[in-house]
Amino acid sequence: MSTENLHRTIVRGIGVSPGRAAARVAQFAGDIPPPDADAQLGPDADLEEAAATIQTHAVKVAEELTSAADSASGDAAEILATTAQMAADPTLVQVAQGKVRDQRKTPARAVWEAADGIADQLAALGGYMAERVRDVQDVRNRVVASLLDLPMPGIPHRPEPFVLLAQDLAPADTALLDPAKVRAIVTAEGGPTSHTAILARSLGIPAVVGAAEALEKLPDDTLVLVDGAAGTATVDPTEEEVAAAEALSAQVRTFDGQGRTSDGHHVELLANVGEPAGARKAAEAGAEGVGLFRTEFCFLDRAEEPGIAEQVKEYRKVLAAFPGKKVVVRTLDAGADKPMPFLTDTAEPNPALGVRGLRTSWRNPKILDNQLTAIAEAAAAEDAEVWVMAPMVATVQETEEFVASCAKHGLQHAGVMVEVPSAALLSGPILARAAFASIGTNDLTQYTMAADRLLGSLASLSDTFHPAVLRMVQETCRGGDQQRRPVGVCGEAAADPATAVVLVGLGVSSLSMSPRSLADVAAVLEATSYAQCQEIAQLALTAESAEHARALVRGRLPILDELGL
Repeated sequence: MSTENLHRTIVRGIGVSPGRAAARVAQFAGDIPPPDADAQLGPDADLEEAAATIQTHAVKVAEELTSAADSASGDAAEILATTAQMAADPTLVQVAQGKVRDQRKTPARAVWEAADGIADQLAALGGYMAERVRDVQDVRNRVVASLLDLPMPGIPHRPEPFVLLAQDLAPADTALLDPAKVRAIVTAEGGPTSHTAILARSLGIPAVVGAAEALEKLPDDTLVLVDGAAGTATVDPTEEEVAAAEALSAQVRTFDGQGRTSDGHHVELLANVGEPAGARKAAEAGAEGVGLFRTEFCFLDRAEEPGIAEQVKEYRKVLAAFPGKKVVVRTLDAGADKPMPFLTDTAEPNPALGVRGLRTSWRNPKILDNQLTAIAEAAAAEDAEVWVMAPMVATVQETEEFVASCAKHGLQHAGVMVEVPSAALLSGPILARAAFASIGTNDLTQYTMAADRLLGSLASLSDTFHPAVLRMVQETCRGGDQQRRPVGVCGEAAADPATAVVLVGLGVSSLSMSPRSLADVAAVLEATSYAQCQEIAQLALTAESAEHARALVRGRLPILDELGL
């Protein structure tokens, strides 16, 4: 919703990446126009040659995305690689080629109709599969643009920095954002855990999503001030407001490698890492270690699992960046939004509640066994302190079996991710078996609120600040206290300074985030005593909504406004 006051328009959405920036609006070049539905190939056309061009251009798009992934890092690399995998999937090409041969459709129109059919099927499945519709449309647009020799849809090119405005952003487009050009992002759709939100935080770009009136109220080339913490975009800000925003954005905060509250209570500030290049950046940013090493990069875009030797080589690159420091390796988190043909069933009616994470080892135990072998060999070859954790753990029995499997490979620090309510509620007995727990707030929020975390229409429910989610965190920490086991957080909530204060107050001992967020979180913690963290956390628990909790917390943390967070 928006309000107008003294001829000022303020568009409101969900703030997902803190910071303030002012620039003129540039609207995202979205879907290309559909090719002529009535156009057909002539009687003399070579149908096989026309069909072959579809394969040629699909391969070209996949190669371009793969090249972009190779030059990117972290979440961007993972997202680009996943989109490249979709572009290389033979299903779209085969269906489109059939339309050329059987219906004499032009290659561009054939791709368009084939993609629409696949998108409709995914939408009907709902959940995570419905969220893949935007990815299919993105690949469709790219292949059709290539076939018709049109400009590739995506981020606008402007000589000056701008505020990017869009209905929503496809993962591949978000991953290609240039922080030197894109001062801020405003989208009409999306939620706190969308690709846009995750990438904006990792790049340090202020962002507001779920601003329903943005396209109507923010015309192209309008000067706007975006506040990524408050979730607002203000049209025609004053010179003083712009100057203040620029002064805040010019501040450079650094992290000295030791997370602490103002009274010296130690809080480990760790980094989330998705591939070797990200590990180097995390080390350079001063991270005390790695709280979440995602190993999926080794497995994406493959028809079969990588060999043990290849895994060892890649894992060692990450471990080598943190000699003597903790690196928490998450075993393969396949399924749901990360389907892998050699391991998961893409036809599941509800992948979010299906065979994902540790559950994939029930039918394919050898893949987990091979990965643990590779992790153990990499750990033996490097000096990092290696911890291992399993995703999507829901029961005490699963915990026992995973810990036993790790012990068999000589991996003694075996833990679990707490992503579902059952694990939070059973944290006591679970942590009687496991050495530690790490809370994945993205999925824990999704399952606590019964709201798909990638579905823009449910964005208001996908908020870790909701008291129900905070109570799940509190319950997990209570189990950790009972068993004297550490409990960390490696979800996106750890990167938000206000949420970080609450998490520490609830008993969380470590926070893992994108390297860019380390300095901001450290600065707020250093200005807040541990007792204050506890008081603020209890205050948040008394709220009846996420909005109320956030308002209460921010009201007790003036340092956030002082730092522009």
